[in-house]
Amino acid sequence: MKLKRTDLHEYQNYSVQFIKDHPTAAIVLDCGLGKTVTSLTAIDDMLHDTFEIRKILVVCPLRVCDVWKDEIEKWEHLAGLTCSIVRGTPVERLSALKADADIYIVNRENLQWLVEQSGIPFDYDMCVLDELSSFKNWQSKRFKAFMKVRPLLKRVIGLTGTPSSNGLMDLFAEYRCLDMGERLGRFIGQYRTAFFRPDRCNGPIVYSYKPLPGAEDEIYRRISDITISMRSTDYLKMPDLIESAHEVEMDTSETKHYEDMKKDLILQLPEGEVTAANAASLSNKLCQMANGAVYADDGTVTEIHDKKLNALEDIIEAANGSPVLVAYWFKHDYDRIEKRLKELGVTYAKIDTNESIRRWNNRELQVGLLHPAAVGHGVNLQSGGNIIVWFSQIWSLELYEQSVDRLFRQGQQSGTVSVIHIVTKDTIDERIAKALKQKDATQSALIDAVKAVLR
Repeated sequence: MKLKRTDLHEYQNYSVQFIKDHPTAAIVLDCGLGKTVTSLTAIDDMLHDTFEIRKILVVCPLRVCDVWKDEIEKWEHLAGLTCSIVRGTPVERLSALKADADIYIVNRENLQWLVEQSGIPFDYDMCVLDELSSFKNWQSKRFKAFMKVRPLLKRVIGLTGTPSSNGLMDLFAEYRCLDMGERLGRFIGQYRTAFFRPDRCNGPIVYSYKPLPGAEDEIYRRISDITISMRSTDYLKMPDLIESAHEVEMDTSETKHYEDMKKDLILQLPEGEVTAANAASLSNKLCQMANGAVYADDGTVTEIHDKKLNALEDIIEAANGSPVLVAYWFKHDYDRIEKRLKELGVTYAKIDTNESIRRWNNRELQVGLLHPAAVGHGVNLQSGGNIIVWFSQIWSLELYEQSVDRLFRQGQQSGTVSVIHIVTKDTIDERIAKALKQKDATQSALIDAVKAVLR
């Protein structure tokens, strides 16, 4: 049975009206608040009732393309909308672009092709950037391609749950996509000069910037007129979320390997030499070593310890049959976890296909192995379990939150979602956890500053 427009929540109707009233808008809605159906309802009204738009482009992550199509089929009031998904080979994409439809859905990796290589006139009058945060890099090809056609669009809507996952600097490119620089400036140098000062430097080279006093409030003030923000905990009955750390500790010899790597950027091991060329590479190597293995210069894997594997085994056993989602980052993390799960006789699968997602949600798996970058957006996993274990600690707040929100969302049957971090003491793991909290503080301030007040 299809859902009806009367089934929309009050906050969704508020968001629909906001989109209709604002030709450029940033809709910051938490995961599970229904950004897609909200946008489609506004599109349907403007397309069929007020005739303000006629052809719409949606740019979204690859896995989310089908979500837009599914939402149209799910809701009765959207039955008049037609869509065409632009993906596959160049021939298939061209065919999809030539199809007769109201909405054309393209994954963000193909946006540059659409603008610069397809040969099809860019005659859309509205664009929805689903996951606006993926346009935070002003130097990226997708940002530059979009800005070429931005003046042709009458309406641009940005949807996201994580607008500033790496700090306030992210907002420049995101809002330039929306208003072409009206609020935060047309150039990154202009934005930096107005709101930031150099923080970490090496001579003339600036590695990071720090907001000037009062800059944060001023940025929020400037964007508040086209931004609304809502948290799922304010509007939905959400499960409790409990985060905890399962600490492990390397022994003396393992710690020495780690400290040698950190100090000298070169680690001599019987299996081979491990070299870190710069600070970013060193961070990567230290993350690997904290997890228990590291890639040598020749590409082979050298195992350092199995402390995290032992901790993961304990957590799986303590779950007493309840499904456990395990987030990993490096390929050797996956290989080592897989080997241990085989030894334990545990039913597992990598969660990266529709079939594996189905098996997880049907509770056919005891362990699901999840790479945060593979299923960050648009995938529902809440039916399969309520425990997620972070075997690897990651720097990206956006990928972290999106992964946790696969379980922490409306429809979660358990009263509690448990997020467990396996952290190696006195390593970079602890710094990453601290950095994520600092980024979250900045993002929370943004969300609170532009939070919608329903009347």
